[in-house]
Amino acid sequence: MTEPDLIRAALHLAPEDDGAAPGVLAAHLNGEFSNGPVSAPPEAGFPFGGLLAALCAGAMRQGLGIEAPLRSLTVQYLAAARYGRSLQFRPRMLRGGRNVAFAVVEAAQDDRLTHHASATYGPDGPTPAPLTPLLAPPPSLESLKDAPGISGPMAPRFAQHVDYRFESGPNILGGNEGKPVVERVWMRVKDGAPLDELRMCYLLDALYPPAWTAFKAPPMMTTVDLRYDFISDPTPDNAPDGWAFFEYRLLDHGLGWSVDEAIAWGADGRPLALARQRRKLL
Repeated sequence: MTEPDLIRAALHLAPEDDGAAPGVLAAHLNGEFSNGPVSAPPEAGFPFGGLLAALCAGAMRQGLGIEAPLRSLTVQYLAAARYGRSLQFRPRMLRGGRNVAFAVVEAAQDDRLTHHASATYGPDGPTPAPLTPLLAPPPSLESLKDAPGISGPMAPRFAQHVDYRFESGPNILGGNEGKPVVERVWMRVKDGAPLDELRMCYLLDALYPPAWTAFKAPPMMTTVDLRYDFISDPTPDNAPDGWAFFEYRLLDHGLGWSVDEAIAWGADGRPLALARQRRKLL
């Protein structure tokens, strides 16, 4: 299977065959999108959270026929989903309006609830000028054409489907020890498709936890909830060939929790999306 076919299949949602469950959509979870290392079987990790967020967003849009742009998405990771079984999504409209719509979706395997998500939709208007430009402009894509990506036996499987061009990194395993815990990197999904809301969901989580750059021995953690805010719609001009520039930053670490954020910027310096993730330290 080619890379574009693999990614399209991972994002595909189909109506459940069981007529007793109308409105239910199902996705097949491929172990190639595990968060475990490529040197181990997919079962050494769990389905990648960014892909699951994209599936939650896709299930609400597809299942409810929503046409307005996605503005916010919040996903709660209740239990780990498993490979080899379909994941069922049950979307529900809370309130549909001309300017704002609210929806939720529950995801389950074998009647076991694994995820709950809520989303807000609504049209947007043009911004006359960037009100919050990127303070430190990104290096040009061309200048980083030979920059390192994420590779090696410990690279997570989901990273195989992303092109990375780090400004100075990757700094995993203590590269940011004693320094600001920030990673700056150009990224795109490898299928070559234009950047859209599903691929943005994927990319906003497509890096190791920022806390793993602050310590030589990375602390173990699991995502509890993940929130996305979509600010500007990506276009061929501000996301050329699907590329966007990302800053991942650690906000807080300790007392049982780690909190970090990611901001996606367009090539023109406008913010495209913002993510904040709360992880439970194990």
